[in-house]
Amino acid sequence: MVAALALALGATTGAGAATPAADAPPAVGSVRTVPGATPVPGSYLVVLKGGAVTAQAASRTAEALAGRHGGRVDKVWKDALHGFSARMSADQAARMAADPGVAYVEQDAEIRLQATQTNPPSWGIDRIDQRTLPLNRSYTYDTTANNVTVYVVDTGVRTSHTEFGGRAGWGHNSIDSQNTDCNGHGTHVAGTVGGRLHGVAKGVKIVAVKVLNCAGSGTTTSLVDGVNWVAANARRPAVANLSLGFNGVSTAADNAVRAAISRGVTFVVASNNFNTDACNHSPARVAEAITVNATDSADRRASFSNFGRCTDLFAPGVGITSAWHSGDTATRSLNGTSMAAPHVAGAAALYLTLRPAASPATVQAALITASTKNRVTNAGTGSPNRLLFTRSQTTGFTVANPGSQRSFQSDPVRLQMTASGGTTPYRWTARALPLGLTINATSGVISGAARSAGTSTVHVTATDAGGRSASVTFTWQIVREPCPTC
Repeated sequence: MVAALALALGATTGAGAATPAADAPPAVGSVRTVPGATPVPGSYLVVLKGGAVTAQAASRTAEALAGRHGGRVDKVWKDALHGFSARMSADQAARMAADPGVAYVEQDAEIRLQATQTNPPSWGIDRIDQRTLPLNRSYTYDTTANNVTVYVVDTGVRTSHTEFGGRAGWGHNSIDSQNTDCNGHGTHVAGTVGGRLHGVAKGVKIVAVKVLNCAGSGTTTSLVDGVNWVAANARRPAVANLSLGFNGVSTAADNAVRAAISRGVTFVVASNNFNTDACNHSPARVAEAITVNATDSADRRASFSNFGRCTDLFAPGVGITSAWHSGDTATRSLNGTSMAAPHVAGAAALYLTLRPAASPATVQAALITASTKNRVTNAGTGSPNRLLFTRSQTTGFTVANPGSQRSFQSDPVRLQMTASGGTTPYRWTARALPLGLTINATSGVISGAARSAGTSTVHVTATDAGGRSASVTFTWQIVREPCPTC
């Protein structure tokens, strides 16, 4: 108003003919994108310069910047990232990028889960406790990792599923107000991490962090928001599983994962399913994370699996059966590096159970060192040829595997179970014994006479005087006794 009045007065008084200087155009900066990924129109992540701040200070800064350059603040972060997400136009984002307090602005992009459906039987946990093929139809483990928490950053988890036995709960939801898994992917991943039947670490606490919707997609914003929550709230010892990824590189997502790792959370990430170099995909390319490729039951790299020097391990990822979201006892078989990663997340939990103060770098190095070398065929250019191996993640207390058992219906049987490395006396329990057989809780002797024919997958657990548990799984076939007069 003052400028307009001055110009009017100048004209009436005949003051000089000079034309006033026009306002300088606003400064603009470059806005980063995620090449290959689908952008989210009108949504951007703003990462700020500077160090740690309070939540209140972060919110004030975000609102001030939005007021200065335009836009509406959505989510504010101070842990995994120092910044915020906002709805704004491309011009507003460019002006925001030029602000001296802003490190960079990145356009939001879609992120997707990494799995496809199939129907073969599961074999993954059978493979990871032995060095070579063929499979021995058992899974041996020394601990259930019940002092470790695993954060499943995914589509959510059906926490009421019988696989979890009350050990699963909700932590954070970046997508909607419904704490449910309407896709199934997150429940499947959680089942492989810590399900009582399908899981690697059968006693872990599972926490759902929902960053993907019912269609299995999310955004950079939803992912960063979930990772930020994990960074701020993780109860250590802790592992986070990210069975998801971009078809491209997101600096914001990578930085968020790195920051969360720096706070002591071990992150396990799927390498993605594009059959290409994982170094070109986020967050698979993050060196501090444990990045996992997929193998099939013949120890071949899965045809869809990414590969390369940015990856760390291979794990089973084809035809993996686990829990499903459609019911409390439902299961489904899926393919994907999404299925491979939770095998490693479970192994990380096994390692941490006896070494709760171990850093993410220590966990990563230990899993790599323990892995089986040079078993994977067609591993891919630059890939470390290392297949996950779990038996060396814990030490000491073990239950001897008696191998597959076979006996006749109605014949008396006696099988002595043995354990070593624990503090005696042991308390023995068994699950899924053939009908008619029982285990003595004190001696560990399985005895009785089977009443019906069939094959059972038996799970035997010994608990020592110190409360540690060690378990073993094996099959027991009961056959009908031949007719003596036939």
